[in-house]
Amino acid sequence: IAYFAYRRALPLTLRSCFHPLLGDRVNGWIGHWIDILAVIGTLFGLATSLGLGAMSVSVGFNRLFGLPHSTGTQLILIAVITAAATLSLVTGVDKGIRRLSEASMVISAVLLVFVFTFGPTLEILHNLMEGVGVYLSGFVERSFRIGAHDPEGEGKWVRDWTVLYWGWWISWAPFVGMFVARISRGRTIREFILGVLLVPTAVTFVWFGVLGGAALALDAAGAPIAESVTADHATAIYVMLAALPWSNISSFLAAIVVIIFFVSSSDSASYVVDMLTSGGNPDPPVWQRVFWAIAEGATAGVLLYAGGEQVLKALQAGVVAIALPFCLLLVVLCFSLAKGLRSDPRFAAGPSAHSGERSQEREN
Repeated sequence: IAYFAYRRALPLTLRSCFHPLLGDRVNGWIGHWIDILAVIGTLFGLATSLGLGAMSVSVGFNRLFGLPHSTGTQLILIAVITAAATLSLVTGVDKGIRRLSEASMVISAVLLVFVFTFGPTLEILHNLMEGVGVYLSGFVERSFRIGAHDPEGEGKWVRDWTVLYWGWWISWAPFVGMFVARISRGRTIREFILGVLLVPTAVTFVWFGVLGGAALALDAAGAPIAESVTADHATAIYVMLAALPWSNISSFLAAIVVIIFFVSSSDSASYVVDMLTSGGNPDPPVWQRVFWAIAEGATAGVLLYAGGEQVLKALQAGVVAIALPFCLLLVVLCFSLAKGLRSDPRFAAGPSAHSGERSQEREN
């Protein structure tokens, strides 16, 4: 997306990525449907996440302050998150959204260091090392794992967890891709791959290794983490933190970081939908940003009020279904990007032929 927007001067929309294959037809009905699919996936994917996130925060506040873990509390939380996201969105990418993202990363790092230091550190290191090894050695095998020979056992687990989250993340691909492209002007493709693909993957290894490793070790030591997951997924993080020192403080930080994550997700998703619905305008009107932020919060609130978690799960399944056509689009996009790069005279001339020109572009 960033390449076609900044190298080829095309609109900052998903349809632009298919220009090498479709030419000017991306401006017709095919391009419209690509962007519409991106808008739908972003809206409903975020609404589902916002509803489930409100449930998680509600559980945390119930354990910390005795607030009722009810639909009413969750609706209030959605309203607060939406209001904060709208305020952040109005202030722009360089102020509100950036500061929220930085705050969430700082609090997450503090929480990560706390669990690593005061949790079962040795077991965490063992799980981290072994987990990375299993991931690297079984990458291809697990990529094709669907539990075909055990449909009610392993197959059900794969559907409920692996496939579900793969689909959910893919439905977020247009939103995340558009937003990262919006803030990445001036970077080289090499810097982009390092900063967007490799570094976050390494951080994810550490995050899952520390939090997941601590949960496994504490559960084996007697903490009822597995039971809490079975009863309510949202309680797991708080049950784990309850087994560590200063659990009230760490649980409060966990609830706050969930709120900030969803505020930053809501404002950036609204920004992306604004760009898509305004033809790729990188600075859409403020009133339009406010409309989409409120629409996302209202969608999550209405769904939660109408049927609670069951409706959100049904919507979640729908989001996964939306991910299927996106899988195909992503494959086609890979070929389109390769074709676009091969036809770019600056890339075709070699890595050093236009180094001065690229340096000047990056400074601009």
